[in-house]
Amino acid sequence: MHTINFPIFAIPILKQNTTFMSVIQKIRDKYARWAVVAIALSLLGFILMDAFAGRGSLFSGQSTTVGKINGRKIDYQEFVKKVDITEKLQKDQQGGDLGESGRQQIVQSVWDQEVNDVILSKEYNELGLTVTERELRDILYGANPPQDLKQRFTDPATGVYNAVQAQQFIGQIRKQGAQQDKDQLNQYLESLEKDRLQTKYTSLLSNSIHFPKWFLEKRNVDNSLMAKVSFVSVPYSSIPDSTIKISDKDIQEYADAHKKSYEQKEENRSISYVTFSAAPNASDSAAAKNSVLALKPQFDTATVYENFIAKNSILPFYAGFISKSAIQQPNKDSILSAPVGVVYGPYLDAGQNPAYVLSKIIDSRVLPDTVKVRHVLVATHQQTQTGELMPVREDTAAKRLIDSIQTLHKAGAIFDSLVAKFSDDPGSKSAGGVYDNVTTGRMVPAFNDFIFTHKAGETGVVKTSFGYHYIEVLSQKGSSPAYKVAYLGKPIIASQETENTAQNAATIFAGDSRNEKAFNENWEKNLRGKGINKLSANDIKPLDYSIQGINGASRKFVKDIFQADKGDIVGPERVGDNYVVALVTEISKEGVASVARVRPSVEPILRNKKKAEQIKKNIGQISTLEAVATKVNQQVQTIDSIRFMGANNMLGYEPKVLGATFNPANKGKVANEAVPGQAGVYVLRVDNTTTVPVETASIEEQRKMMETQTRQRMMQIMQYGGGNPFVDPLKKAADIKDNRAKFF
Repeated sequence: MHTINFPIFAIPILKQNTTFMSVIQKIRDKYARWAVVAIALSLLGFILMDAFAGRGSLFSGQSTTVGKINGRKIDYQEFVKKVDITEKLQKDQQGGDLGESGRQQIVQSVWDQEVNDVILSKEYNELGLTVTERELRDILYGANPPQDLKQRFTDPATGVYNAVQAQQFIGQIRKQGAQQDKDQLNQYLESLEKDRLQTKYTSLLSNSIHFPKWFLEKRNVDNSLMAKVSFVSVPYSSIPDSTIKISDKDIQEYADAHKKSYEQKEENRSISYVTFSAAPNASDSAAAKNSVLALKPQFDTATVYENFIAKNSILPFYAGFISKSAIQQPNKDSILSAPVGVVYGPYLDAGQNPAYVLSKIIDSRVLPDTVKVRHVLVATHQQTQTGELMPVREDTAAKRLIDSIQTLHKAGAIFDSLVAKFSDDPGSKSAGGVYDNVTTGRMVPAFNDFIFTHKAGETGVVKTSFGYHYIEVLSQKGSSPAYKVAYLGKPIIASQETENTAQNAATIFAGDSRNEKAFNENWEKNLRGKGINKLSANDIKPLDYSIQGINGASRKFVKDIFQADKGDIVGPERVGDNYVVALVTEISKEGVASVARVRPSVEPILRNKKKAEQIKKNIGQISTLEAVATKVNQQVQTIDSIRFMGANNMLGYEPKVLGATFNPANKGKVANEAVPGQAGVYVLRVDNTTTVPVETASIEEQRKMMETQTRQRMMQIMQYGGGNPFVDPLKKAADIKDNRAKFF
């Protein structure tokens, strides 16, 4: 039974209002259904409002279109599936997390491939380009297989690619592989096919490069032209820049008139920002040092290191010998000069993850530099692509089998045949179980110590985390000191106090900086004196995952910047070791770039143009060079032999002056108008023009040379990341809508 406890002050009211309560009850009984309907309608109204406002996504929902390429929609689910497969392939190849920047690069590469697929598929169809099944087999198993397959299925002993083994591997995935593996394989094969199609397309266009006869003949004539010219030049530097004013209107008109040069393909933004460091400070460093010192007595007396190190250290424990040359530690000489069993340190390891470290030499001896061995592995565990060990055989069964293998070998069985029949090691099986030029630390500890502490010709059974190995030492080279060293390290990390101090300072600054004026005033008043700089970052694009000057993955911060308006404060946001607070200072929309953006490049052009007008006005009507020289206080200069193809050093890069020099209308006289050039204004007198013999090859030889050089230049552009001259024009002409910034 439930008891309801009313507040004391409510009791008199309840006693005195029984009549009123009875009326209320009648209303409830009579109109209950209408009340329920009213409440339901109200709730539905709220839901509809939420959905139409874009929050609930009940009916409208968010578009799942990542982009459109020539009208073809790229669906998010299909796109992200390709991204995930590509990311997994790269993780497997590189062996570790790619990080935010790595994933964003994959997103970009998958998008580029989607664009290529759409715009090139039309070209392939019109040209009739295909890749047959026979061609695909030749790509995979022919004389020039893909590098990754070649690396995996080449016999290290002979250097011969095992195409049969590669074919069996791919066939096994197709028949028995998990769906994820099949998806990876299909995407891999599809990429090989697309690569071959693009190679065909590029080769087709490359071989169609042609220079017509008339062009080569005209080029030869131009090469033979020579002139003698006299001139007076008035440099633009003769007029101070401060006297020339360029308005925003001037800049805008020029940019509008040259839209292609100043077109902005996508919106970008600029920010001013300040950072509040949350990196470890001196107190945090001292705390790490004290932490490792507190463990020194236990480390000093420890004899079993695996569990102790695993529990207390950020540094792994390798229980095998490592040669002195292979040990990469700061203070190496001091560490190795300590007696066996004596703890050295703590010392600072200021690497990628700074830490204070104690070291202890467990054992030392002189060992070979390299070893050649062969082995048979009877596996009890197999390492997955994620690095986990999965059981594959019972320990007792593996031990019986390895003992039998040892017995067979001692009875005269050929080692190669034992490897081929029994070994579970894919890394050495095709080479007869051989590993050559093995250095210390390369193998798991038990395997490592057996092959380096036993002599050539000795055999034995060794158990490791992978299973049982029957090992034969074949040969050894060199000798040098080797050590077993245990390292106990404590990282230097920011304390919660350091974190809170940085976060609180950033939060207070952001809260007090509601607009541009407050942002700048607060920085000037409260931060500048503390050495906290106000910095800027320009040209931030919607898909950027980092911001110049800010160390750390910044994707979320970039997205926040693009959701803000000009003058808004963004942050604080944790980026790397800092809390960042930013002011959005500029938003440059797609189209012609803003005046502020183009002014640095346009202003010098317009300034020289206005200077040219002043100089020409000052020169006035042109009669003789001598009269002009006197008027502008400059000398008459002469170039005896200026060629049309290639400017003379005395003249510099002045294409307009060169054009006026070889204009037939100016031959033998002073040009009617002054010529505004790159460095100043020129008044010319063309004293003479002539043609001189130029030693040239035949037209056919010239054609072959120029076509070859052009192909080489295009290949170099593609090879060194300058784009693809055969594909980029198609991309430029395509109708591409990129919405990735909404999803990634």
